This record gives sequence, structure tokens and C-alpha cells, in this order.
Amino acid sequence: MNDIVIRAKGLSKRYRIGGPRVRYKTLRESVAAAATAPFRALWSKRPEVGDGDRIWALKDLCFEVERGEVIGVIGRNGAGKSTLLKILSRITRPTEGYADLKGRVGSLLEVGTGFHQELTGLENIYLNGAILGMRRQEINRKLDEIIEFAEVSRFIDTPVKHYSSGMYLRLAFSVAAHLEPEILLVDEVLAVGDVGFQRKCLGKMEDVAAQGRTVLFVSHNLAAIKELCRSSLVLNEGRIDFRGSAVEGLAHYSRGLARNDGEVRVSGTGWRDVRVNGRHDGGVASLAASEPFLVEAQLELDADYTGGNIFCIVDDSSGTMLVHQRLDGETLWSRDLQAGRYRVGVEFPALWLAANLYTLHFKFIGWRTGGGTERHHSERVMLDVTNDVNGVGRALLAPSARWLLSAEPDQGGGERKDRPSVNGRGSSLLACEDH
Repeated sequence: MNDIVIRAKGLSKRYRIGGPRVRYKTLRESVAAAATAPFRALWSKRPEVGDGDRIWALKDLCFEVERGEVIGVIGRNGAGKSTLLKILSRITRPTEGYADLKGRVGSLLEVGTGFHQELTGLENIYLNGAILGMRRQEINRKLDEIIEFAEVSRFIDTPVKHYSSGMYLRLAFSVAAHLEPEILLVDEVLAVGDVGFQRKCLGKMEDVAAQGRTVLFVSHNLAAIKELCRSSLVLNEGRIDFRGSAVEGLAHYSRGLARNDGEVRVSGTGWRDVRVNGRHDGGVASLAASEPFLVEAQLELDADYTGGNIFCIVDDSSGTMLVHQRLDGETLWSRDLQAGRYRVGVEFPALWLAANLYTLHFKFIGWRTGGGTERHHSERVMLDVTNDVNGVGRALLAPSARWLLSAEPDQGGGERKDRPSVNGRGSSLLACEDH
């Protein structure tokens, strides 16, 4: 039987927006409220008046998490991700349902909560560590590691009110990241500090995941979700929209963004059946960095057009446009574009993208014969690019470069024998001294 560490059943949370403000009560009002409590219990069944609108931040969530799972929680702003983690970490109570957690829980929700501005960095380590549930002996054992990770050793005896915002957040994250919980809840805290420290935070999260701990990770960084997580939970308006593998969850989320991109759509007009290399595997295509590929789609038009442009666009996981190919009307059409069904294809050479997640979609902009401009976007296909070349590193591109390494002649005029070798698809010519 699987070891379940998180079990949620009918989990719901309702908030009230607007309505009257509640003021502090006097002693007389408190005593009167206690005396009339039984009667208010009966009155509470009547419809509430003047309490403002109520919204469900979460509604009827049911899921289970096994020990050692690393789950990426994905969704648009306001989907209920932070509310879910606050309920699981016991910061707020659910309106309905329940969530059972087995084991020690650590949460990285709002870094810096509990820091006192007048205390030094060292004193705040002990204060914040105690708030997060760390014993003094545990803090003593990890003190040097916490300070070194935060990179604030020179200022550790300085009150944190004199810290920059980046130093403050680095120290707060370092304290929270050195917990040893069985369940870790992380809410978009890898964006603290500069770029170098963000990479350290990502590496720390990788270490936590590699130790077999259960992690729920909320982030809008799709690349970090893919790198850290094996499964995903996609929320939409407080409900579970998808539960499955991380890559499939990211593809599902990207398709949802395409459906809500604000573009005007006309019934009967638009894109259908986007395929990469002839396949449509749930909106996800796996490619090697050095692999050329063919993208095809079907364009259906229900009216005649006097002209138009077709675009094929590739974005990275953060939404930055990397490829923007356009086929304009003069090249595409020799006459007016008539209503009907068309097959559109684009052959791409090897793009040499580094291993990461990318999205690809088509766009059509047309001018109707009767007047008016229309724009239609296709669904987004997730490109899961894997590297098959050497020396990729952390760059955006991974070209198949040719390297040459040769040893200089000895000062004494000794002979040298060169030995070329090819390693992988990226040929690398190595010439070295024979010992």
C-alpha cells in the first residue's frame, strides 16, 4: 500500500469581499454577545444581508500525495495556489472539508515573516528559526551553513533594519531553507535576491527534492517546475483542472492560457489539429536540440479574406519570444483567400535550443472582404527539448560547436603525437601530448 502523507477531501475555502468593517467591541458588547449566542445560532440559518459578495478561493479539492513526491502547483493568479498552501500549513482554516498531513511540515510561504527590525541578523536567525519550529541545538548546528548560504557574514551582527531588501530576503530564505521537514510547502520564493542567488535557491530546492522529501512547489517559473517536479496539480478558479505528470500539466496550463489570451474568435474560424513531426501527443512534443522538425496545422475560414498573414511563434518558458516566422499575403496567396480549409506547414532546421520547455503556436491575421480585421491563435504545443550535445551549461542556445585542444611543444623540443577524437554529435577535436 502506498504511503500517503497528504490527503485532502472536499477542501474548500470561502472569503468575503466588501461588506461592513468590523470594529473592536467593548466589554459590555462582548458580554451581551455571549448571552445572545444561542439565539444567533438560530438566526444564522436565515439569509445574510449586507455582508458583501462571497467568493470560493478553493472549492471541493480532493487529492492525495505520496511520500517523496515533488508536485508543481500551477495556475493563473487567483487560482487558489497560495490559499491551498496556507491551509496545508495550518495558517488558515478551510471553510469545508479537511486535509490530513503526516509528518513534520515546513513552509516557505512569505520569507521574512517573524523578523524583528531592531534585532541583529544573528538574533533573527534564532528568533525566526524558533518560529519555524527549529530547536536551539538544531540552529546551533546549522548556524554557519545558514550564514554562509545567505552571504551576509560581514553584517551578521548588524540590525536587519540596515540591510538592503535583497540581504534581508536572502537571510530569511536561508533560515527557512535549512529546515529538515518531511513535507515542504514552497510558494514562489525562488525569486528572491539577484540572479546568482536565485540559482543557489534552485540548487537548494533540488537538494531537498533529491533527499526524498515530499514537496509542493508553487511557481510561475515553468522551467523550474519542469526541473524540480515529476508531477503537477493545475488549479483553475479554485478547482483542480488537471492532475498528472509535470510536462503534461505545463502543456495543459499553456493551452489554458491560449484559450484566454483575449483574442476575438469567430465560430467556425480558427486553427485545428496542430502537430509536430506528424504527431499530436496531448499537446507535448519531445525534441532533441539538434533535431529539425516539421510543424503542421489546419486553418479553417468561414468567410472570404482580401489578404492576411500567418505567423509561427516559439516562446520560452517565461514568455519571451524566440522565433517569429511570418508568411505574408503576397507570398502566400495569388488571389483573394476564400472560405475553406487549409493545411499549413513549417519546416524548421535544428534550433539548438538548450534543454528546457518551450511553446509553439500559429497565428492568423486576416482582412475580411466585408471589412474588419480578425486574429486567431492556435493551441500552444509544448516543446520539451532535450540536449544531445556536449558542454550545454546554462546558456539559452546549445550549438554543436567544434572544439580544438592541442598541447604546445615542449621547450626541450620533445616530440608530441596528436590524437583526434569525436565525442557526441557536437564534434570535438582533441589533440594532447602523449605521455
